[in-house]
Amino acid sequence: MSQGSRPDRVADLIRAELALLLTREVHDPGIGFVTITRVQMTPDLQQARVFYTVLGDDQARKNTGRAIDRAGPFLRRQIGSRLRLKRVPELTFLYDESIAGQDRIERLLNEVRTSAPGDPDVDANDDHKS
Repeated sequence: MSQGSRPDRVADLIRAELALLLTREVHDPGIGFVTITRVQMTPDLQQARVFYTVLGDDQARKNTGRAIDRAGPFLRRQIGSRLRLKRVPELTFLYDESIAGQDRIERLLNEVRTSAPGDPDVDANDDHKS
């Protein structure tokens, strides 16, 4: 059975290591509750785009972004020492906007459900009684 492409496997390893490092090794107070959502590797394994989300408001997001950028060289060195790669990829940290978009869509759907006249389940049951 195929184990996927090498960039995907390396991306998964980097994501797991970064999550571990951010929770246990990086002691910067600017880093809030961070979740590494995904890592995209270039085919030559030279660059890694690390997507993350942060629990909190915009200010917490900005503070965490600055703190992660400050920790970038440390994280890259740690990745180099923990993973067996010929070259350690450059890490680029990007806030994952897709999660915020999903939250907004979910809020809008909940608003539509709560503002809809009548309960759809009740209306559907009334049709079957006739």
